[in-house]
Amino acid sequence: MKIDTKLGLLLLSLPLSLGAISLSAEAKPANPSTTPSTVAFTETTTASVAPISSESSESPLKAIANDPIAQNVTSVSQLSDVRPTDWAFTALQSLVERYGCIAGYPDRTFRGKQATSRYEFAAGLNACLDKINEIISAGLADKVSKEDLATLQKLQEEFAAELATLRGRVDALDAKTAKLEAQQFSTTTKLSGEAIFSVSGATGANPTGGTNTNIVFNNRVRLNLLTSFSGKDLLITGLQATNINSLAAPLGYADTTLNSSSNVRLGFENQFLNFNPSNSNTSASNSVNLYKLLYIFPVADKLTMFAGSNAEVSDAFPAISPFASESQGSISRFGQGLNAATRVSGGTSGTGLAAAVGFIWTPSDQVDFRALYGSVNSAIAANSPTTLLGAGFFGGSTIAAAQLTLKPTSNLDIGLNYANSYHQINILGTGLASADINAINVGAGNNINDPIKLNSIGSTLTWRITPKIAFNLSGAWIFANLTNKDASTTFTSWMTGFHFSDVFNEGNTAGLLFGQPLVRNAVGGLATIPTGFTATPYQLEGYFNFKVSKNISVTPGVFFVFNPEGINNAPTATVGVVRTTFTF
Repeated sequence: MKIDTKLGLLLLSLPLSLGAISLSAEAKPANPSTTPSTVAFTETTTASVAPISSESSESPLKAIANDPIAQNVTSVSQLSDVRPTDWAFTALQSLVERYGCIAGYPDRTFRGKQATSRYEFAAGLNACLDKINEIISAGLADKVSKEDLATLQKLQEEFAAELATLRGRVDALDAKTAKLEAQQFSTTTKLSGEAIFSVSGATGANPTGGTNTNIVFNNRVRLNLLTSFSGKDLLITGLQATNINSLAAPLGYADTTLNSSSNVRLGFENQFLNFNPSNSNTSASNSVNLYKLLYIFPVADKLTMFAGSNAEVSDAFPAISPFASESQGSISRFGQGLNAATRVSGGTSGTGLAAAVGFIWTPSDQVDFRALYGSVNSAIAANSPTTLLGAGFFGGSTIAAAQLTLKPTSNLDIGLNYANSYHQINILGTGLASADINAINVGAGNNINDPIKLNSIGSTLTWRITPKIAFNLSGAWIFANLTNKDASTTFTSWMTGFHFSDVFNEGNTAGLLFGQPLVRNAVGGLATIPTGFTATPYQLEGYFNFKVSKNISVTPGVFFVFNPEGINNAPTATVGVVRTTFTF
C-alpha cells in the first residue's frame, strides 16, 4: 500500500506508543473531501509498517534524482499548499518548528498527497535523524521529547534495511564522485578510441605484372576527443596511426601513379597510403597524424552548421548503407555501400583530406537535407610543383555536395546524392578503381595533369524487411569532362545486398553483397577506353561480425572480384580478411 508523501515524517511529532505500529486504511482516505481531522492507528502484535510499497530501490531513487532540488523551510506558512484546516497541519508544523527537517519543493509546495515508497520514507527519516543528532550533539537533548526518541527508535528498527541501503549508496556515490573528480580527463571532453588488428591475404594476381600476396598483419588506431562547450555543440578532434599497406599494388591492380585506387581495397585502409596528395608530404607507418578536426553547432531549431579543417563527406552525410562501418561492417571499400557520388573528390579518404563548411537542415523526422563546400588544398597559399591539387580554399580542387535523406516509412531509408567537383589533375578521388587515376584516357600517354570537372549522381536505399533483415541497393553515375580538351567519360557503379542482425546471438551481424565496382561505361570526344580494359568487373562478398563482448568484435570475411579493374582475361582476385576491432 502507498502512504502520503512525508506522512511518515509527520509521525515523529505525534504521541505514539512504544508498541509496534501499523497504518490503518484511514491513513490515506479514499475520498480527500471527507478527510478526517485525525489519523487512526491500530496497535498490532507485529512491529510492521510494511508493506508501504513493493517497488524496488531503483525506481524511487531515480525518481528522487529527477525531482527539483528541495528547499528547506523554517515555517509551515512557507508551504503554499498546506492549510491550517489540513488534517496533518499540526503534526507538520511541529516537525518544521521543532526539528527543521522538512523541505519543500522550489515552488514552495509540500505536495503531501503524492504517494511515497519505503525508500523515500527512509530517506526522509534519515534526514530527521541527522537533524535530531545535531540537536543532541549541541547539548540541547531536552528539546527532544522521550516519546519522539522512542518513535525514532522504532522507525529505525523497522527501516533498518532501507536506511543501510541508502547510506551505502550515498557512501559509494561519494567515493565514485571523488574518484571521478580526481581522475577526470576534462570537464568538457570525452575520449573514445578504436583499434583494428587485421590479418589478410590475396590471390589472383594480374598475370602481366603482379604476384599473390603473403599473409600480412596490420593495425589502425584512432583516438577521438569529443568536446562540447554548451551541451548542444560538438568539437571532434581525431588522431590516428596505421601501418596498413594495400594488397592491390603487389597484386598488380592498383593505379601506377598514386597507388591510391583499386577494386581490391580493404574497407579500413586509408585512400592515400602515408601520402598527402595536396602537398606531396609523406609519413612513416604508424606515425600519429590529425585525421579529423570538425566543429558542429546549432544555429536554429532545425538548422545545424559545421566547419572543419580536416573533414570527410561521411562526417556530414548519414550513411544509408547498413554495411558502411569500417570497423564493424563490410571488409572491402566497395562493399561498404557508400555510392561513388559520396566518395568522389576524396570525400572518404580516411585522412580528413578536405576542409569543409556546410549545414544540416531537418524540417521533419522524415526529411533531412545536408550540403557542404570543401577544398582539399585550403591550407596551401600558392601553387608549386608539389601541390598537385592546387592552392587556396576557393582555388585548386574543390567540391560542392549535397544529400537528401528521406524516411517515408519507419523501415525505409532513401539517400539521394549530388556532387559538383573540379580537380586540378585528372582524377576522380573515389579510391574505388584504378580507373580513378588518369580517369579520362586520351591516347596512350599519361595525361594526369589535365584538369577535370565532375558531375556525380548517386542514390542508396535500405529496406528493413524485418527487424533483423535489411535489403540494400545503391548506384552512382559520374559524368567527367576535361576542361582543356574535348574528352568525356561516364563511370557507373552499383551494388545490392542483404544485411542480417543478431545472427546466432544478439549483437552479431552478417552481410552478403554483390555488385559492379566503378568502371568506364561510355566515352566521348577524344576519350577512349584503354585497350585490354573492356571487361566488366563484379564483386561478391560475405562477412560475419562476431561480437565477443561489448567492446570486442571479430569479423572474418572474403570477397571475390571477377574481371578485376575490367582487365580482359584477368583471373578472379580473392581477398580474405580477419578483422578484430577493439572500442573504448
